[in-house]
Amino acid sequence: MSTTSPDASGRTQQEPGSAAPPLPEILQWRPLAHADIDAWLALSRRIAEVDEPDWVEQRADLEQALHASKNDSRRDTVAGFDDDGVPRAFGRLSMNPGSCLVHGAGGVDPVWRRRGVGRAVFAWQAWRAGERLHETGRATGTLRNYVEERNGSHLGLLTASGSEIVRYFTEMTRPLDQPITDLPFPGELDLVSFDDDAGRDIAELVRLAHNDAFRDHWGSEPRDRESWQFTISHPEFRSDWSLALLDPDSNEVVAYQLASYDPESERLLGHSEGYTDLLGVRRSWRGRGLAASLLTEAMKRYRAAGMANAGLGVDTENPSGALGLYERMGYVPTQRSVVFDLPLTPRR
Repeated sequence: MSTTSPDASGRTQQEPGSAAPPLPEILQWRPLAHADIDAWLALSRRIAEVDEPDWVEQRADLEQALHASKNDSRRDTVAGFDDDGVPRAFGRLSMNPGSCLVHGAGGVDPVWRRRGVGRAVFAWQAWRAGERLHETGRATGTLRNYVEERNGSHLGLLTASGSEIVRYFTEMTRPLDQPITDLPFPGELDLVSFDDDAGRDIAELVRLAHNDAFRDHWGSEPRDRESWQFTISHPEFRSDWSLALLDPDSNEVVAYQLASYDPESERLLGHSEGYTDLLGVRRSWRGRGLAASLLTEAMKRYRAAGMANAGLGVDTENPSGALGLYERMGYVPTQRSVVFDLPLTPRR
């Protein structure tokens, strides 16, 4: 077994041959189970009321976190419960097969903060991430966490842990009462939505296109069928807004745009919003304006459905120039998320 402890610089380091780090005895700790989902969701809502994120996980997201085959919820989740059995803190991890990147997530009930609970949960994350790397034979790896830039307490926790900022992502929005320029599609391509499948298995063709298009994108890992199915069956996914450009000669999707609608967007953002979750173009088809054309078509569909704005997120250092494209199309930044990485060396 291995654990984590701060070195002289304050960084969290892996220590060989030791047990899991202790968790504060002010709470009772155990893994999360399906029976906890309602209470876990309520905890997430309490956290969101204070931290004011742009998006809050739904029940489906928590169910998927517990049941995804790539993780073991009995080992990859932990939660602290008070004397009344109410969860007050949680941590969880996710790791794709064959990867050396472990994603962390967690939170502490606002009324239970400033008692060292968050630091302890992060130490558990780092320890368990090291264990997972060891179990798969990895010599080194990374624990990655995302946090919104305006969440000062979470930023402070990750900075103090020795994690380093490696990337920024920007949320952007565009009012749909502004003019939308017509951008035609190449005549040799067929525009289809996920509602127009007609036996062609558009979802699988888009998955293959996505894995190809994002091979050169920072931090991206291939989507397997299980994770992709969750994406396209999520309660917020909009099949009528999700589009693909199909080359009938090769029967390949060459570009695509996946969209969603969060019914809480008006409360969280102050406006209703159609959201572009994924946008990609195969490398051999880049430079022909396909991304802009898909966004334009999506904006028209958002507006026809009564949405006030169109939204998306972008890697600010994306070498494809996506940020500049979105700015030229009228999107403006709203807030940023910060990506923190903690290098890990699992036990030998």
